[in-house]
Amino acid sequence: MGFKSGRQYILALELPTGATDRKMKSPQPNERGYKKHLAALKKNPGGFYIFEEPADETGFHPENFVDYECAFAADQIRQLHPRNLLDVGSYRHFILGLLAHFPITTIDVRSRQPICANETILTGDAKKINFPDHSFDVVLSLCALEHFGLSRYGDEFDLHADQKALGEMIRVLKPGGRMIFTTTIHHAQPAIAFNAHRIYTYGMLQAFCDGLLSFAKVMEH
Repeated sequence: MGFKSGRQYILALELPTGATDRKMKSPQPNERGYKKHLAALKKNPGGFYIFEEPADETGFHPENFVDYECAFAADQIRQLHPRNLLDVGSYRHFILGLLAHFPITTIDVRSRQPICANETILTGDAKKINFPDHSFDVVLSLCALEHFGLSRYGDEFDLHADQKALGEMIRVLKPGGRMIFTTTIHHAQPAIAFNAHRIYTYGMLQAFCDGLLSFAKVMEH
């Protein structure tokens, strides 16, 4: 989901056929000449010690929902060219890629050190972001909202932590800024797989974002 004050963007991604996790499989004996090539390597190892660890990752390149949500977020950020960006709990490797292009402030309840000069790390709870109102051009949060307040990562147990954190993200977003977040969603009854994550409905997420749309109306006046 991406939201811009003054206008609402909602993205529903349907994965193409076959776009699911594909697990690595072990080859059968003689598959793809495995034994033949192994014997040749052992005969002429070129200075290497050779041992068996069969793996077969042929066919389609593996892909899953993470590829699609990260691609959507990356495309949105590319178009915006933000001067400053706040990330709340997104995939670490995705953030490392963004750091090659943008200065990023990251919030995590678990303490860690920055490994890139372009990153500022705040250790704390997303329910109370230590920044003034209207601080960031972009607020990003990929697959994090559903975890807040369930103590999975050592944070305080709070059933409403997700709504509180989303309210804080809205508060620190600049007028005209963009919020980009992804989370778990389905058509059945909302659920909590305790203490792993929540599963929302589309209507719940729309209600959570009422504060952002109200914020946009205030800024227009």
